[in-house]
Amino acid sequence: MNKDINDNVCNESIFSSVFSKYSKDLHNFLYYKFGESFNPKDKVQDAFIKLWENCAKVTPSKAKSYLFTIGNNLMLNEAAHQKVVLKFQKTKPKDYTNENPEFLLEENEYMKKLQNAISNLTEGQRTAFLLNRVEGKKHKEIAELLNISTKAVEKRIYGALKKLREDIDEL
Repeated sequence: MNKDINDNVCNESIFSSVFSKYSKDLHNFLYYKFGESFNPKDKVQDAFIKLWENCAKVTPSKAKSYLFTIGNNLMLNEAAHQKVVLKFQKTKPKDYTNENPEFLLEENEYMKKLQNAISNLTEGQRTAFLLNRVEGKKHKEIAELLNISTKAVEKRIYGALKKLREDIDEL
């Protein structure tokens, strides 16, 4: 790279030549130093992205050093992150929840009751209720979808809630 020292890597042809010259070497360096588990191909791409983002600051003569330093640092960061993940996995407390067999059985029974109660609603109530509670749509949106007034939507949802409360003791 016999370019003037004032040149930078922002020129596409220079960047392309730097990429073709050093990408394989950088990959091999990262692969041999850290192995495949830290995705050296991704780190090579990330290093070239950082080079492009800072292309005005890097001369072609310093590009190789810059790339290898960035690539090495990215791999070291990944290794440190993996250590934190492994340490957390070893020290995290067991996830004890209320999911004992009795709780799971009650949950299943409740879900069956809920499904049954929803199926007993009128079609208008069921549609308005599910659009509101499951899909999170506003009353105005539901009214536009069903071609009815917002008051009709409110009445259907209120009727659905009232019927569900009657059918399910736990609500």
